[in-house]
Formats: sequence, structure tokens, C-alpha cells
Amino acid sequence: MSTQNYARPEALVSTDWVAEHLNDPDVRIVESNEDPLLYSSGHIPGAVQIDWVSDLNDAVRRDYLSKEQFEELMSRNGISNDTFVVFYGDKNNWWATYAFWVFQLFGHTKAAVMNGGRKKWELEGRELTREVPSYPRTEYKAQARTDYKVRAFRDQVLAHVNSHGALIDVRSPGEFRGELLHMPDYPQEGSLRGGHIPGAKNIPWSKAANDDGTFKSLEELRALYEQENGFSPDQDIITYCRIGERSSHTWFVLTYLLGYNNVRNYDGSWTEWGNLVGVPIEK
Repeated sequence: MSTQNYARPEALVSTDWVAEHLNDPDVRIVESNEDPLLYSSGHIPGAVQIDWVSDLNDAVRRDYLSKEQFEELMSRNGISNDTFVVFYGDKNNWWATYAFWVFQLFGHTKAAVMNGGRKKWELEGRELTREVPSYPRTEYKAQARTDYKVRAFRDQVLAHVNSHGALIDVRSPGEFRGELLHMPDYPQEGSLRGGHIPGAKNIPWSKAANDDGTFKSLEELRALYEQENGFSPDQDIITYCRIGERSSHTWFVLTYLLGYNNVRNYDGSWTEWGNLVGVPIEK
């Protein structure tokens, strides 16, 4: 599949491209999954694992790792400031786009997502290995975290609601209606109340993906977000889900595939909003 029609095609690579760059010293392939056991069962040769819980989150605060922790993460995985990092994973790249998003907090823009993720790589019968690679340590130097560019916090979301700003709830319709607190077939836990943030439109993240895990075409994405739901590139948009992983997928679509310039991911999402005192909730 060609990626040349997307607004920022450099942020998306094909499985063919990855297969051709497995031994490229300037490229690091990163697998990031919901299920951390998938990596040990077989991964793309040369890929390292970055776990969304143990590697990307602070161990004490509900927040992301610090500048110093990010430098250590990158250095021990053999990633330099000039390394082109390519993410892929399960769940149609939920956690790959989530890890990509966290990397943008620190300004590592030399990064891309493998279109189709694990699913497409496996469907094509490509090689998987259990061998864990080892790379020479680097001395990565990170910039200070710049959350405000791509991340929204609860007070900012509340101000956004009060000013009738654009919001996209990417969860399932049942979650949006308040009938579920999590996706179907998952434990229904994590928040005291169900429903959605007032003014949000429900566009499930999965509508942007094909059956093989790849992203839909530019024309299909424009039809979904712009023609069917009235969004436009000049809007200030906040995306959210339950903990920020599904909404990072939509954030990636809007920012890199459609070229929207002002999209932020509310990673507190429904786990935070559904437990807050004094905020509005609709059903």
C-alpha cells in the first residue's frame, strides 16, 4: 500500500520497508503491545520491546517517565538521537501509536509506525524470532518534555467543554452511551460513572482501520471525519478513550495521515473523567 497520499507519509512505513531495513544500523524496530507476552512468543527479527506499563509510565505517579528515565530507556535499547524508530504492535497498532505519542512528548520526531502492525506481518507469513537482540549502549540526550503540544489535561478538557471545543470519543458505542465502563469482553471497571464528555462525537477508533490492521485511505478518512462528522483541519481537537491508547490511534490518524495541526490526546480519558467530582457527564 502506498503512503504517499497522506499528509505526512514519512510517519508511516510498510511491512515491505521494514523487511528491507531489518539490518539497517540507523533503524530500530520497536514492538509495543497490550499483551507483553506476545514479544517473547515471536517478534520481528532485531526488534526490541518497549512495555507501555513498565517502560513508559512512572512507577509512583500516574504520569509518564521523566526526561532522565527516557534517556535511560533509549540508551539501553541502543537508540541514539539520530535513530529512526519504527513502532508496531498488536490490537491494530493501539500501543504502537501510544508509544509513538509518548516519544513525541520528548521530541523524538525521527519515528514512524509500521502500517498493519503485528497482524499484517503475520498475515503475510513473514519471519518471527524469539531471539532477543542486544545493541551497544548509546548516550541519548532528550529534550525537556513538551506535553502541551500533544497532550491534554483534565482542566484543559473542562475549559474545552465550556468553550464548546471539538472532542472525539473513540470508544465503543456502548461505552459512549454509558452502558459499559470498558470495551465489550473486558472487566467492567475503572470508573464510577459511565457516559461521555459533553459535546463529544463518537467515532470509534476502529473505523479508521482495515481488516488487515492497516489504516484506511486518505479519501476514506476524510469522508469519515470531515464529511460524515464535520471536523476540519483548522480545529482544536481533543481525543480520548478510557486510558489514552485507543485515542492515540485516532490522534495519529488526524495528525499524521490527515495533517491536522492542533490535536491533543487526553490520556486521563474516561478513567479520570468518570471518577472526577464536579465535572459534567452525558449519556
